[in-house]
Amino acid sequence: MHDHLRSILRLLRLSGLAASLDVRIQEAQASRLSHLEFLELILQDEVAVRDHRRIDRRTKFAGFRDLKTLDQFDWEFNTSLPRRQLFELATCKFLDDARDILLMGPPGTGKTHLAQAIGYAAIKQGRTVLYRSVFDVVRDFLHEEALGDDDATLARYLRPDLLIIDDMGMKQLPKRSGEYLFEIIMRRHQTRSTVMTSNRPLEDWGKLLGDVPSASAILDRFLHHAEIIAFQGRSYRLRNRLGDDPKPGPRPADDSKPASAPTGNRRPKPATDADDATDQTATT
Repeated sequence: MHDHLRSILRLLRLSGLAASLDVRIQEAQASRLSHLEFLELILQDEVAVRDHRRIDRRTKFAGFRDLKTLDQFDWEFNTSLPRRQLFELATCKFLDDARDILLMGPPGTGKTHLAQAIGYAAIKQGRTVLYRSVFDVVRDFLHEEALGDDDATLARYLRPDLLIIDDMGMKQLPKRSGEYLFEIIMRRHQTRSTVMTSNRPLEDWGKLLGDVPSASAILDRFLHHAEIIAFQGRSYRLRNRLGDDPKPGPRPADDSKPASAPTGNRRPKPATDADDATDQTATT
């Protein structure tokens, strides 16, 4: 009887229900569950399996560099971070308002970890996410442009509920990078949310892109409804090499405010064409 029933469940693509059927039947008999209670229980098993598969598929699609969660972050190492504010972002309410997020600060202070953690939280809430370094973004467009299929690449970046562009400011970008980034930011502006990380001041973006007008246009739109969080402190990756004290300092209250940073209404003046455009590679 059970074998025949399992065959029917597989035919209906109810593999999660089929896998737990024997255990649930024993549980129903032992607890004397009603037919309705038993039906609810086995359907919950199917829903749980489908949710797990959905999260796995979307996590794979996101392409995280090294998937991290908020629970894995060492909050004791950098107590200056606005912990409450970052956990609020992980609720992903900002996605409903199509607001953008900019995480700024020196390398090693946790920007990439937290950006990916927010992205994973969004996936668990049923959202679609795409994570790419800024170098990968430019490389994708250059490659597809050579093949004459750059429209498909642009569509890939416009579709996700949340786009994470990491590593802005690591080094100067190739020509036309500003054009590609501007197209993405302009098309997603007020329709989809974007998270960017940068270890360089906003006034340096013109030099990094080699295109001051594009940098100005990108910042004008991106900062319009952006929430900016400034990261400060030492590099977590270099803590042992530099002989840091492993003992954490006192933790501030959860409602601590982030370090001061430029807001959408007070944008720093982009670099001028006369600025030095030489490569200023930052240490990763």
